[in-house]
Amino acid sequence: MSLELIDFSQKSLWISFASITFNPLFWNTAARKEYHSKFITRLFGDPYRGCYALAITIFLLGIFRDYLYKVAIDQQPKSSFLQNDLIKGLAALLFCSGNIFVLSSMYALGVTGTYLGDYFGILMDSRVTSFPFNVLENPMYYGSSMVFLSTALWYACPAGILLTTWAFTLYLIALQFEGPFTTMIYEKRNQKNK
Repeated sequence: MSLELIDFSQKSLWISFASITFNPLFWNTAARKEYHSKFITRLFGDPYRGCYALAITIFLLGIFRDYLYKVAIDQQPKSSFLQNDLIKGLAALLFCSGNIFVLSSMYALGVTGTYLGDYFGILMDSRVTSFPFNVLENPMYYGSSMVFLSTALWYACPAGILLTTWAFTLYLIALQFEGPFTTMIYEKRNQKNK
């Protein structure tokens, strides 16, 4: 990827970077605060209502992030190297596969499993091992990254590839915190049930 094909002077690029950065910071901070203080549960009077409110917030922030991402890549230079049928086909394959991973994850986990219900004390009976979790351990993050990359490739935008790399890096960092914390929540539950 050639850096001269990225216009770093575009404000929309930096706004997209900020939005991509904000989202996982927000949901991890809010979820941990909820786990330790139950502030969302108290605000909404019930853990399920609190979890659904957080779910709606995270979902809407995701839509806004995606909008800002598209605005950013629309204002960036395009690469002639990426403008061919092979790349378009790859983009379509990534888009479909990524959405299958994301949507099937949401279906398998349900709303509370998808949107941090375990931080609200809404725990699943057992670990989900069906598709897509039997293919990827974190199919939502990988699927979302695939959709980001598909958009960058479809529009032949090196800046989109850079933004995708940033999003994927943040997801990998988030997993370093989310995975152990979620494991701790379930271990505590299992110790109580002994």
